[in-house]
Amino acid sequence: MTLQAILLFSGLALVLRLAWYRRTRLWVLMVTSVLAVYWMQPSMPVRNLDFWLPTATLALVLLGWILVTPPEARRERRNLWAGLVLLALVCGVALTRYLSQTGILTPSRPPQFAAVAPVLLGLAVLAVLLGRYTRPGRILLSLGTLGLIVLLVVLKQPSLAQGAAATLRDLVGQNPALATPLDVRWLGFSYLAFRLIHTFRDRQSGRLPVVSLPEYLVYAVFFPAFTAGPIDRLERFVKDLRAEPPAAAGDFMEGGRRLVLGLFKKFVLADSLALIALNSANAQQTQSTGWMWLWVYAYALQIYLDFSGYTDIAIGMARLLGIKLPENFNRPYLRPNLTQFWNNWHMTLTQWFRAYFFNPVTRALRRGEHPWPPVAVIFVTQMATMLLIGLWHGITFNFILWGLWHGLGMFVQNRWSDWVRPRLPGWATRPFWQRALPVLGALLTFHFVALGWVWFALPDPALSWHVLVTLLGGR
Repeated sequence: MTLQAILLFSGLALVLRLAWYRRTRLWVLMVTSVLAVYWMQPSMPVRNLDFWLPTATLALVLLGWILVTPPEARRERRNLWAGLVLLALVCGVALTRYLSQTGILTPSRPPQFAAVAPVLLGLAVLAVLLGRYTRPGRILLSLGTLGLIVLLVVLKQPSLAQGAAATLRDLVGQNPALATPLDVRWLGFSYLAFRLIHTFRDRQSGRLPVVSLPEYLVYAVFFPAFTAGPIDRLERFVKDLRAEPPAAAGDFMEGGRRLVLGLFKKFVLADSLALIALNSANAQQTQSTGWMWLWVYAYALQIYLDFSGYTDIAIGMARLLGIKLPENFNRPYLRPNLTQFWNNWHMTLTQWFRAYFFNPVTRALRRGEHPWPPVAVIFVTQMATMLLIGLWHGITFNFILWGLWHGLGMFVQNRWSDWVRPRLPGWATRPFWQRALPVLGALLTFHFVALGWVWFALPDPALSWHVLVTLLGGR
């Protein structure tokens, strides 16, 4: 989210809260979030894609709501009105083509309405058929989950993304040979996919509350958190959405504080550190161990301040609207071991993987007819979980190495802790060591994480290896 968008949305949040927001809260948030999906989508070289991708986002949310909602709840009048409002908003965005030679809510002019209308009609017919003739079942929900995962893989894997871009270019009459993996930048899709998969899985297990279409739409594309998280849970979010908004003065104070803090972190500290942070250019040119450590330290601080700054902005903006989003960072670099680091870094992502991958796989391996040994279960689940977290950022070799680096680190830390705990002599309980050991652990953990950022920051594994060798005093 750009600084311009942040300031605009923050001002809009203030206006809405001070005006007629209390009585029409749900509908105001729905309309604002839907329009924001179009406005925040960046421009792309593929013609009209900056209109079709936001439209696809909204279509996925609508179909996702149908899949998780019982038939009797779908037929409520509020849901029908929400569907009509959603259709009207998409049509309205499409019709802005005839108001300007450039985009108004989209980066470029939307396509001809004659091309948009059949697509919207087809989606409406599909939604009506699914809503009338289907029930939330394991097969449909599993297919929905699989479809989202396939889309994630296509978008995250460079050769697949380039192939998709070439196909799209060919469809709109552009040269497919010019396609690149960056042609298809589907704003917010990673977070959207995880929110929808969460609802599919919880519906399968019977834990998901029944929500209306406008509530589901606001949860899925809530504009403060749409592009950078956190990954909230539907039941927690809807509880806030349905509750009477707290006193505006308190929300304005806390929301304003988090906004200022986030803006300072991102646009002052992180953007300043980006000038000297590790990148492909300075990694290739640097032979000095001292300077290389400086680049790595700068990158470690920059990525934390950038990401946590955006989280502060999202939390602050949501507080202005009376919504309390979950925290995503809690001083991760001060944690004494790698497990605690991941319990406090991008916490909602870690909790998502723990709930929907780590815990189910652990139970399956330990409760089967032939249960695995505990050590093997720990190794496989930790390595697989961190590998998937790496792949969530991108299906490339450097992210694979970064995920395996953390998975192996967590396994070694787990085994070391189990081995050393019963062997600690009495001196470890003395006041000095009780103070010193957490500090030493935090220093060791920070440097392990900082070295891991080398794999994350540089796309070329050979260049990453050169950086690691230089950091350790080699040539």
